[in-house]
Amino acid sequence: MKASFCIAVLAALVTGSAFAQTPPQTSTKKVEGTENVYIFRYGGHQSMFVVTPQGVIATDPISYLRPAKPYIDAIKAVTDKPIKYVIYSHHHYDHIAGGQPFKDLGATFIAHRRTRERLLELKKQNALLADIVMPDQVVDDKKTITLGGTTLELDYVGRNHSDNSLVMRLPKEKLVFVVDFAPIEAVQFRNIPDNSSPLEYIASLKKLASLDWERMIPGHPYAGGRLGTKKDVEDDIAYMEDLSAEVKKAADAGKCFDTAMKEVKLPKYEKWANYEASLPANVERFCYWWGRGY
Repeated sequence: MKASFCIAVLAALVTGSAFAQTPPQTSTKKVEGTENVYIFRYGGHQSMFVVTPQGVIATDPISYLRPAKPYIDAIKAVTDKPIKYVIYSHHHYDHIAGGQPFKDLGATFIAHRRTRERLLELKKQNALLADIVMPDQVVDDKKTITLGGTTLELDYVGRNHSDNSLVMRLPKEKLVFVVDFAPIEAVQFRNIPDNSSPLEYIASLKKLASLDWERMIPGHPYAGGRLGTKKDVEDDIAYMEDLSAEVKKAADAGKCFDTAMKEVKLPKYEKWANYEASLPANVERFCYWWGRGY
């Protein structure tokens, strides 16, 4: 009996410990050092929202294959002010698929001009998800939103993870919200999809680094959920340039695609997230560039 009781207690402790280590599906936290900037996490995705006396500026309704209500509830738990704006970081579904409930509350949607073009094309093909809202306003290179004493600058820094990604910068707080194209201590996503030129990608990272900011809120909780720094973006640039140089050597030696994908290694970055899983696909993308010209 005593042995059975001990086993039961041990099992309960192990189960409880495992449960305690599993993060909740959603969380909301105020960004340290700010009065009104929050990060909403939904699974492995993150959005930023800013509360002002005249209303809320929300970003990316991250509700792909899940309800938008938890994000709206998170905002309502902080303020009773209306959601005035929703801004898309780019057009990929995993970041913008839950917009309609925000639109039903009267929000104005803003995105890059090419985001709207992409969504219209998807709609024409009957491939647009039901809760994706068409932008009301579009941005070309830059747009500034002012609401309740808060200024948010929307900057287009060029093609990278998409051809329509916006950097959202809060000048006063020296914060940026950047989604997908500047990972923190992680290699790039798979074969760097939806991208015109890897060299344009590197140029966009350099433009991001040149903007005036100190901390970066990412669209995914990389590196334990910490905020990014200029050093992280500089490391991304170094990784991309090192990768480009090594793949060019492989392409010049006629090793693209399969051989290069097996042989090219960058030990300097082997501790980064997704190194084993995504490095070969990253190599493949640069093989297209250096081996095929596109």
